[in-house]
Amino acid sequence: MMKDKQQFRANLLLLLAAGIWGFAFVAQKTSMEHIGPYTFNGLRFALGALSLLPMIYFFSRRSSANKDAQINKNEWKKVRSAGFKVGLILFAGSSLQQVGLIYTTAGKAAFITGLYIVIVPLLGLFLKQRLNLNMGLGAFLAAIGLYFLSITNRLTISQGDLLELIGALFWSVHILMIDNYSRKVDVLKLSLVQMITCSVFSLGVAVCTEVIAWSTINQVIIPILYGGILSAGVAYTLQIIGQKNAQPAKAAIIFSMEAVFAALGGYLLLHEHLSSRSLTGCLLMLLGMLLPQLPRIRLFK
Repeated sequence: MMKDKQQFRANLLLLLAAGIWGFAFVAQKTSMEHIGPYTFNGLRFALGALSLLPMIYFFSRRSSANKDAQINKNEWKKVRSAGFKVGLILFAGSSLQQVGLIYTTAGKAAFITGLYIVIVPLLGLFLKQRLNLNMGLGAFLAAIGLYFLSITNRLTISQGDLLELIGALFWSVHILMIDNYSRKVDVLKLSLVQMITCSVFSLGVAVCTEVIAWSTINQVIIPILYGGILSAGVAYTLQIIGQKNAQPAKAAIIFSMEAVFAALGGYLLLHEHLSSRSLTGCLLMLLGMLLPQLPRIRLFK
């Protein structure tokens, strides 16, 4: 019973993260009208890292009395190693997604990014993780739902689509890495190091390839704040905390709701209307998310 409650709470945290990320597509898309993709990512992840410092300080003070200096030093060594590796994958995925948004629509980007709901279970098979029928059917329904939600014309692989597709591979690896490291190191510190890593690499590329001006940054300060504090600081931390008690394949299905929230954000903030086809996609994705939560389907007794 306790385990079921933990998994239910973890699923809610992951769903909240998906909602924040979904609305972030609107912020990411609008910001591209004024600043470069690497500048945006560099600033948003720097803000995300800063937003974690008060929580890390608070919890570190509570636990420092029970740990000696050597233990804390060894813990940070493990966190730095894990956070740097995860941060590199985060940098690759977020860069591909942000650059891809220059050449494709937010809806199509959300669909292609959401393909990790299929990729994660497949990669999990290579890691000898079990895939039950509920998860398989849930991933299938969610993938079909994403298609109805985001694809309105014949699917073609444009430059932006290809970048988002490659990015989906990195997001899949990111989910699996978070599942592994979140069980071994402090989740808040892991989140901090991965964001610092991603921010440093993003700003490094931005300095070499983009024009950074405070006048243009001021024009998109709200999207940057949303992308930094909520999308990066809060949502990625919710992901790490939630995945401690959630299976990777199930987490990926919940994250697929990001596209639904992206469509909702476009409707509310960009005045984009949902067609009957899109609403059908939302329904299929909800079914795909809920199916793994139900009692397992058994073909044989």
